[in-house]
Amino acid sequence: MEITASTPAPVPAYVVPAQTRIGHIHLQVTDIDKALGFYRDILGFQVMQRFGNQAAFISAGGYHHHIGLNTWNSLGGPPARKQGAGLFHTAILYATRAELAGALRQLRAANYPITGAADHGVSEAIYLDDPDGNGVELYRDRPREQWPLGPDGEVQMYTRALDLNALLAEAPQ
Repeated sequence: MEITASTPAPVPAYVVPAQTRIGHIHLQVTDIDKALGFYRDILGFQVMQRFGNQAAFISAGGYHHHIGLNTWNSLGGPPARKQGAGLFHTAILYATRAELAGALRQLRAANYPITGAADHGVSEAIYLDDPDGNGVELYRDRPREQWPLGPDGEVQMYTRALDLNALLAEAPQ
C-alpha cells in the first residue's frame, strides 16, 4: 500500500492515566431538602455549600464536593426514569468492609429500603435508590490480589448473594 500525503498516520490508542478518578457526580433532584435527608442525614455526607432550594454540594471528608444536587430543571418534577438512557447508579466506595458494614447499619437504623446486595468477586455491594429514584451503590473493593482471574489474567467478576447479616456483624460499635 502506498502512503500519500492525504493518508492520515495511524493514531496510537489513548489509555487514560491509571491515577484518573471520577471526581464528583451532579444529580438533578426534585427537592433539595428531601435529597439532603438521604445523602446527609442517612449516608452521612457533609454539606459544603448550599444555594437555597436550588443546589447543594456535599462531601466526604471535607473535599469541595463529591455529589452536587440541583433542582434547576427538576424542582417538583417526576422521579428518575428506570427505562431508557441515563445514569444507572452512583457508586460510593468505602475504604473497608467495616465502613461498608457501618453504612448498612445506618440504612437499617433509618429503615431505608435496600433493593439488592451482591458479592461481585472484586467487590461487595449494597444497592438502593435515593428519594428521587436515582440508583445508588454502596460498595467496598477487595484487595487486587483477591480478585478472581481467568487463565488469561482477565478479571472474572460475578454476581453472588451477599450475606448482609455477616456484613452487619463487622460494623463498628
